[in-house]
Amino acid sequence: MTSQVDPTNLSGTDQVEGGTIPGNLRSADRFQPKPVLWLITAVAVALSLFQLYTAGIKPLGLFYQRTAHLGFVLFLAFLIFPVFGQTRRRGVLGWVIDAGFLTAAFLSGFYIIWYLDDIIARAGWWTSTDVMVGIICIIAVLEASRRAVGLGLTVIGALAILYALAGPRGALPGLGEWMPGVLAHRGASVDRLVGQLYLGQEGIFGLPLGVAATFVFMFVLFGAFLEKTGAGKFFIDLAFAATGRKPGGPAKAAVIASAGMGSISGSAIANVVTTGAFTIPLMKRLGYKPKQAGGIEAAASTGGQITPPLMGAGAFLISEYTRVPYIEIVMVSIFPAILYLGTVYLFVHIVAMKQGMKGMSPTELPIVRQVLKAGWQFIVPLVLLVWLLVNNISPMRVGFWAILSVIGVAGLRGVWALWADGPLSSARIQASIMRGLRMIFESLELGARNAVAVSIACAVAGIIVGVVGLTGLGLKFSSMMISLSGGNIVIALGLVLIASLILGLGLPVTASYIVLIVLVGPALHNEFGIPLLIAHLVVFWYSQDSNVTPPVALAGFAGAAVAGAKPMETSVQAWKFAKGLYLIPAFMVFNPVIITGGEMWHVLLTGTIIIIALVAFAAAIEGYLFTWIDPVSRLAMVPAVIAVFHPSLSVELAGAGALLALLGWNWLQARRSVTA
Repeated sequence: MTSQVDPTNLSGTDQVEGGTIPGNLRSADRFQPKPVLWLITAVAVALSLFQLYTAGIKPLGLFYQRTAHLGFVLFLAFLIFPVFGQTRRRGVLGWVIDAGFLTAAFLSGFYIIWYLDDIIARAGWWTSTDVMVGIICIIAVLEASRRAVGLGLTVIGALAILYALAGPRGALPGLGEWMPGVLAHRGASVDRLVGQLYLGQEGIFGLPLGVAATFVFMFVLFGAFLEKTGAGKFFIDLAFAATGRKPGGPAKAAVIASAGMGSISGSAIANVVTTGAFTIPLMKRLGYKPKQAGGIEAAASTGGQITPPLMGAGAFLISEYTRVPYIEIVMVSIFPAILYLGTVYLFVHIVAMKQGMKGMSPTELPIVRQVLKAGWQFIVPLVLLVWLLVNNISPMRVGFWAILSVIGVAGLRGVWALWADGPLSSARIQASIMRGLRMIFESLELGARNAVAVSIACAVAGIIVGVVGLTGLGLKFSSMMISLSGGNIVIALGLVLIASLILGLGLPVTASYIVLIVLVGPALHNEFGIPLLIAHLVVFWYSQDSNVTPPVALAGFAGAAVAGAKPMETSVQAWKFAKGLYLIPAFMVFNPVIITGGEMWHVLLTGTIIIIALVAFAAAIEGYLFTWIDPVSRLAMVPAVIAVFHPSLSVELAGAGALLALLGWNWLQARRSVTA
């Protein structure tokens, strides 16, 4: 039997804020002249080849790698995103403006490479040319952010620069007079600010861009190769084959497939509009309301951002900030990710059972055996990836070998197909080789295109981080946080959640995490005693809430567009299904043993308790588990769930015992109704 799941829309993408959108043809490209499209392809392929060379053959130094990467990315961004928008032709004025920015992109990346030794020799005594090129680079980064990421991040970056210059000793002393006392600082001159943001290691070329220019790009490119070779279709078909016959099958398959694809694609929005393009219609056909179908896909796709190995670039950033090996970040993130996805899966199951849904017909579904027979080879790159990580190979080198393994697998599949389809001939061999080369070049281009948004977001985040370090804003923010919370850790976590939601209005998830951890991370760790790794994980998880929390809910809005539902109603559903995004980080804080480890009995007991709490929470929200839950039991579950989050083990056990009793009572009621 053949699968009805036909993700042909995975063959090409368009850039959107924070990710990609599907389509065999990039709709915006039709407004570009053919020579420009050829130039985009050439630059994108050159960028990908440069990254592969430095990852697997000859690594470069910090400034060489990051500056060259930024130069390529800026040049590509100004080609892909015209100054007046992608749906309008540039015209003469547009070309004049973009020619200036293309020149600025080249200068931004390659000025430092050419004069690196001289710049190091005169550190702190910058020439007027150094300062001028630095100003040009900052303007180019902000303009590229406006085009490729969105106006919100650009405005925040510009405000950070103005804040740095405001003060009695700064370039804008008058602006400093308007600063509240706690935020006031002495101010910085233009030379000092440019030295911090462009000519040093703490600004644009700081850690965020460094991670984007090495680890993240390789895994984004790896995802592009998986997409182009058909591995994405294999994993999605496998998810449908495993869950399609169960009640609410397409929704359950969406949870599994979206988590798997989202963990590699690095964008919840991109995942919603790709996998959701065929899971959402199937959900609607089975009986899910449009708003439910869109909400499920948004919540599941958000789960991909917290699921190893990529975690939307989060795993690499957390590793760099905490100095914890990347493989350890991956290992400790597996169980929390399973908890989150399991909660979404349970919500999906409960909704299906409440509405009496059935699974899909076997004739509409692929067969597991046939899916594995057709695509088992795609498991090899993932196994190789995990094996290399376990053996402490650099993530950048791991990405390099994983990409080569995908190419090798695709080549072997092509040879097998060529051999099995009939007699060999020079024409068939030549056609097969051309298809393979076309696939490689398309993957190289797609990977570079998909990396533009995250790299530029990291560059702007570097501006913000550089200003925070220059002005001491992080310490001021920490003292404000301690003062507002009164030393109460629950209130402090609430403030972090609110701050993440506000930042999510204008920043992509990765940038939101970077800015927030710089501001509140020291307070969470030093003042409230939260272990450093858990503090980073909490901030990273909470930074995802802009995907599913009204009134922002970017992934929810994307799901609504695909489902044909109202955006706000879909976002409310996504917010409901994604409740684990808020509960699980809080449980990490009060029960750090599930992250930091401990005695086996304690770890197992703690894990069992949180599973019971999440099951009871989902059941209380929906009013159903094995059968309908009476109002008294639903009400009684609320304090019991709260007790589970208490740091005292005895209180946790009491809460878990009460929840087990209530869930057991519901099971008995279901058995009695079946017997009757």
